[in-house]
Amino acid sequence: MTPHPRVRFSRAPVQLECETCGASLRVEADQRTAVCPYCASPSVVERPPSNDRPSPHFVLGFSMARESAQGAVAAWLGKRSLFVQSSVKKGTIDAIRGVYTPAYLYSAMAQTRYAAQIGENYQETETYTTTDDKGNTVTRTRVVTRTEHRHLEGQHATYVMDVLVVASRAVQNAELEAIEPFDLRTMRRYTPAVLSGWVAEEPTMTQAECYALARREALAKIGRDLPGFMPGDSHHGLTHETRLDQETLELIYVPLWVLAIRHDPRKPPFRVLINGQTGAIHGKAPLSWVKIALAVLLAILLLAAPFVLAAARDRDPAERRGVARPPAPAAAPAPAERARPGGSRPTPTGGAR
Repeated sequence: MTPHPRVRFSRAPVQLECETCGASLRVEADQRTAVCPYCASPSVVERPPSNDRPSPHFVLGFSMARESAQGAVAAWLGKRSLFVQSSVKKGTIDAIRGVYTPAYLYSAMAQTRYAAQIGENYQETETYTTTDDKGNTVTRTRVVTRTEHRHLEGQHATYVMDVLVVASRAVQNAELEAIEPFDLRTMRRYTPAVLSGWVAEEPTMTQAECYALARREALAKIGRDLPGFMPGDSHHGLTHETRLDQETLELIYVPLWVLAIRHDPRKPPFRVLINGQTGAIHGKAPLSWVKIALAVLLAILLLAAPFVLAAARDRDPAERRGVARPPAPAAAPAPAERARPGGSRPTPTGGAR
């Protein structure tokens, strides 16, 4: 009997899409379902493959272990405000997951034309008159600083590099900026083996969206750096226009430790992002309005307590006991004087003789 050849099943990773936040996760072939690390939602379904998604160019590996990330998150949660919801502080840190998140690395050559009013400071000695302590008019000198302004136009060329923008709809670009920078010196070429055993998300933002986002960041960076390039002692009225050339946009994976806690089924999950290289943490813990209301009420009571005590001290002790105070006795009337015959009054005793 001729033996049948062994059948080899494909072990290629599959794409799972989260129905809640839209993340597209790359998981191992034997993992057909998953809990989304970004929103802690179990509603993750397999999505069909597509050819319009570019292959990643580079990968930044994890240099922070899971235990270190858990310890950093526990310490971070312990320092949150007293008004944070108790369910968040009691949330388990065992749910933390390591995720390779897609991002685009943008570089370009920038040519900027600018115009501004440049101020040059100089000093001169001037003579002035004043009145001394004796009331005499005296002439004195002093050194004053004056500014001369001149119009300046020119060009500024620079190479904008390492602008990182997120390519995932599950993560806001501001969240990624909050935990930057990443150590790009450890960047290496992408191979599927690098992501083996990790959850990796496919880009869910188009290249055009990420390109526009990266250009805005690059132009904003030039606008922040250009004032430092201006000569002179001061400047005002700076205007500029930049043209970007030789642009490159490369898809990379950045390492994130993600902790998502569903503290309320009616609200979005509380999420903490940790830079998988440096340990930088970003998250906004939800506040408990019940705790805030109780704190406000307690503050009002503490502020009103001195006035209530002062008013109580000013009250009569008898009134505080609820006993009516007896009325004061009326003064006795003065004895009436008897009239003498003839209408004369009696001579008072003790008078002059």
